[in-house]
Amino acid sequence: MPNDLSFTMLFLYSVFTLFFLCSLRILASTIAAPSVYTDYLFAYFTGEGSPDGETISLAITSHNNISSWTELHSSKPVLTSTVGTRGVRDPSIIRSRDATKFWIIATDLKMHGMGKDGWSNSVQTGSKSIVIWESTDLKKWNGPRLVRISPETAGNTWAPEAIYDAERGEYMLFWASSLYPKGSQHTRPSYHRILKCYTKDFIKFSEAEVWIDRSWSVIDTTVVFDADTKRWYRFSKDERGNGPNAPNGKFVFQEWSTTLGGVWREVAAGIGKGVIKQGEGPTVVRSNGVPGKWYMFIDEFGGKGYVPFETTNIASGVWKPVPNGKMPKRPRHGSVTGM
Repeated sequence: MPNDLSFTMLFLYSVFTLFFLCSLRILASTIAAPSVYTDYLFAYFTGEGSPDGETISLAITSHNNISSWTELHSSKPVLTSTVGTRGVRDPSIIRSRDATKFWIIATDLKMHGMGKDGWSNSVQTGSKSIVIWESTDLKKWNGPRLVRISPETAGNTWAPEAIYDAERGEYMLFWASSLYPKGSQHTRPSYHRILKCYTKDFIKFSEAEVWIDRSWSVIDTTVVFDADTKRWYRFSKDERGNGPNAPNGKFVFQEWSTTLGGVWREVAAGIGKGVIKQGEGPTVVRSNGVPGKWYMFIDEFGGKGYVPFETTNIASGVWKPVPNGKMPKRPRHGSVTGM
């Protein structure tokens, strides 16, 4: 009997040890596992300087190399708008919560051939809608659809993006709009706020509300969540003219919060100074291969175009240029995502 008991105990101990070691291996592999994404996809437009520049182009990296890009569709536009102004800018790629669907949302704006008053008109009496495409495989896209999201008091609807808000179980869509008094002709001086609304399906949207109002123009906001620090990070362009009263005007600034609807605290401003002369259209993506590493691409408009930056400590707000960083030809405001 004692021998049988000893054998049983030894057997159970061996089984428990094996189970424990296997569990550790599974846990370790889960923690140390590389990203499921093996490359990066970049959606962008190429500018109002050509008739087909306000369309959507796509490029993909080679072998997960952030500085090696191949432009798809023989460097020709992949998506062209046939709705609204028939021009699109600032495309953003959104992956659905369950990763079974993708949306591209973009600014409904065509500036090519608009003349010297084009920009002021686009701010005061521009589109109140965005353009949406939908896909399940990133190859075949349904659309475009024109969807109004801005209120009557808005003069424009620029650079829409979206992030999934797990607390609400909805996607939060946000964009820049200049706002004017109700019933006015939109001729009084104004400034850009960041508005937001919510959607579950990118078909029905809640009423717009103000999200960011600094009493001066803020545009081109993008948001990411960092699981390591358990914080949201928000990047926007300070649209004020650069000068003594706004030393970081025309540059990107960074904020953080523990919740999307919480208090946001500034981390850094004037990101990229000394490397670029000015910057807008930030797009931020986690590294596919290096834990804790992030990339941010900033558009030096009127200069180099997009310039890639990197950090291994997103909480610090310190971003350095990617050594020998290269981009596709002529990209303007867009978004980069892992794939």
